Amino acid sequence: MIDRYVRDLREVDETQVALVGGKGAHLGALTRIDGVEVPDGFCVTTDAFRRITAGVPSLDDLLDRLSRVDPDDREAVRTLSARIRRIIEGTAVPDDLAAAITRALARHGERAAYAVRSSATAEDLPTASFAGQQDTYLNVVGPAAVLRHVGRCWASLFTERAVTYRRRNGIDDRAVRMAVVVQRMVVPQASGVLFTADPVTGDRTVATVDAGFGLGEALVSGLVNPDVFTVRHGRVVTRTIAVKRRAVQALPGGGTHDVAVDPQRREQPALTDDQAVRLVRLGRRIEAHFGRPQDVEWCLVDDGFRIVQSRPITTLFPVPESTDGENHVYVSVGHGQMMTDPMKPLGLSMWRLTAMVPMHEAGGRLFVDVTRRLASPAGRDGLLSVLGKGDPLVRDALETVLTRDGFVPTLPDTAPAGPPAGTAPAPIETDPAVVAALIGRSRESVAALEREIRTKSGPALFAFLLEAFEEHKRVLGDPLNLQAVMAGMEATWWLNDKLQEWLGEKNAADTLTLSAPGNITSEMGLALLDVADVIRPLPEVVAFLEGVEDGDFLDGLAALPGGGAAREAVEGYLDRYGMRCVGEIDITRPRWRERPGTLVPVILDNVRNFEPGAAGRRFEQGRQRALQKERDVLARLRALPDGERKADETAQMVDRVRTFIGYREYPKYDIVSRYFVYKQALLAEADRLVRAGVVAEREDVFHLTFQEFHEAVRSNRVDHGLVARRKEAFRSYHALTPPRVLTSDGEALSGAYRRDDVPAGALVGLPVSAGTVEGRARVVLDMADADLDAGDILVTPFTDPSWSPLFVGIAGLVTEVGGLMTHGAVIAREYGLPAVVGVERAARLIRDGQRIRVHGTDGYVELLS
Repeated sequence: MIDRYVRDLREVDETQVALVGGKGAHLGALTRIDGVEVPDGFCVTTDAFRRITAGVPSLDDLLDRLSRVDPDDREAVRTLSARIRRIIEGTAVPDDLAAAITRALARHGERAAYAVRSSATAEDLPTASFAGQQDTYLNVVGPAAVLRHVGRCWASLFTERAVTYRRRNGIDDRAVRMAVVVQRMVVPQASGVLFTADPVTGDRTVATVDAGFGLGEALVSGLVNPDVFTVRHGRVVTRTIAVKRRAVQALPGGGTHDVAVDPQRREQPALTDDQAVRLVRLGRRIEAHFGRPQDVEWCLVDDGFRIVQSRPITTLFPVPESTDGENHVYVSVGHGQMMTDPMKPLGLSMWRLTAMVPMHEAGGRLFVDVTRRLASPAGRDGLLSVLGKGDPLVRDALETVLTRDGFVPTLPDTAPAGPPAGTAPAPIETDPAVVAALIGRSRESVAALEREIRTKSGPALFAFLLEAFEEHKRVLGDPLNLQAVMAGMEATWWLNDKLQEWLGEKNAADTLTLSAPGNITSEMGLALLDVADVIRPLPEVVAFLEGVEDGDFLDGLAALPGGGAAREAVEGYLDRYGMRCVGEIDITRPRWRERPGTLVPVILDNVRNFEPGAAGRRFEQGRQRALQKERDVLARLRALPDGERKADETAQMVDRVRTFIGYREYPKYDIVSRYFVYKQALLAEADRLVRAGVVAEREDVFHLTFQEFHEAVRSNRVDHGLVARRKEAFRSYHALTPPRVLTSDGEALSGAYRRDDVPAGALVGLPVSAGTVEGRARVVLDMADADLDAGDILVTPFTDPSWSPLFVGIAGLVTEVGGLMTHGAVIAREYGLPAVVGVERAARLIRDGQRIRVHGTDGYVELLS
């Protein structure tokens, strides 16, 4: 008969997490792997935990109170969790449950020593390891002691650190159960941890072994530094042997103590190289079984290894799938698009279907494979030049990969090399009519899309959309469109390079491009100032808006004095810009038209911080500064040798940059305009699936790819298990930081600036908009939470075009992600804001409210207080 409260380790596997917890399930699975030895033992199941907690009536009330506590209120979490632990530990174990555990001990050796280990159902999961969050007790001897420590393990589900960890990972306390693993104790000569991938770089070809004498508690507690062996391709490539003065050993009667290591052994390695290689070979077998890199706890007993735990390494960024067995180098799409958050499956597949180049998905992000471009000399030079101008960190990361001998193959150039960097921009006439024609063509194409899609539904809609995606790519890939975008960028580069060479002036184009005409994104920010001008003299409307929390507030304006005019102003803004939102490359993100309340805090900031007519004044002031800068530059050039030629060339380039640089933002506007049309049609299909009972809510379709959504509409069937797994995966992706560059070996590279010309303690970044400003840092992670005053400096992970309305009210900008020609940089220059982008961990290293100084010309940020 199967005992509901106790299961032998050899009776369970990784599918039984709900019964024996993550650790127990993994240990059971390990016993099934050929060549892997696991100490014998059993699991006290989660049914036992339910039996115990069901007998504690006050527990429900305490859990309710705990669920309402602010996760940052550490004292409240500490107090409530301690009460819950005391109650559980004080609950008597029922006789039948105690008897089941005692019988299991008798089978394995009643007087033997055991390790009693917590095994929660939310532990050792692919998305959250929970390493060290619950308790383990070593060398427990005798049935009474084992029962007592099983109770302590149950209670450890509610340690302060475990509760906090669950909150950070979005896991409900009530959804977690605790099993307990009871294993025969082993007394090792050495023990430690094996990582089957490099936990720092992510390289899957590298394994690292941490080793020390005695029990592993010495390493876990920090009592000693470990020996560290790095193993690659079957051999030790580096080793660091620590001085190990202490070790933890088992006491004969139970418990452990730390002892001094014999002085003659302290500098001896805990493992031989051969043992380290054998251990890694064993780890590779475990990794293959579980299908992902593992963090393995091991013990060395008489030259043989016992595995006492294996859990997934949850911090590694996933690698794009590839079946060709070749090396690949991938560049992040999100860093170029200023949106490094994970995307839902529908968003990923839609972007891939409408992109101009093939893309690969990993960790909810998109990457472009640049291996072949790097393999040929001309392709490599061109790629590094373009990417280096945009984001030097990407270039540095790629150059680091190129130092890996043989990783990127060398191929001959397949086509004549393009013009060398720094030559004249593409041969397109400097004529505003070119831009006007491109914008007109785009508007006509979007209008045609809106007309034609109205009659499409069901499977016919998806067929139509596939055709629409081709038109989408045709417009974006129009050679004239690409020439116009590049003309503005290349003119900017030309002006910065030549004016630094001739006049010694850095980033002169920043001022010369102020208030350039036709920039749809900077116009969007200024237009919201005009909306504020309508609302400012309407006190009832202002008061109403101050009470808006989210959602659609427009209907509420009708009953207010002046509400009609306010609504008309907001509606007009949404008609032009309502398709935009934060993270707009993901079609599943709510647009401003869908959630207009997102704009309310920005409107109120504009009402408070600006005088009427600010939009027009700001634009004209910028235009005058640019004209004055042009006059100044040309006058200084004419005073140089060969000055007339230099001045003439510069004047042509200034005309060229002001003609085309504003258009740099329009193709993105075209894309999101089309995306909003696509989304409205797809949501209508999602609503039909809800009405038919195929999905529970319309947002479920966001976790299907475009092709899967099409099939769901065709068949009226959805794999609900797939949707649930995708939701869980998407949640887990938020904990991952995407690298700028990723290799097929899993090595994640973010690049480095390699500068020594900044003050000590300053944060280094990329200068993208000239000037220096000092002020209060406002660290904003969500645009809807922005509360900015005039003179504040915005600090945030990234800014896509939807953040532009905030730019009109700030004095400077610092971001973690960005390049010279990404949207935040372009708009910062338009508005004349000193800006430094690509500042690693800026939103964590800079405190909200801290005074900082932004050096937009030299590319660093000083922390002043």
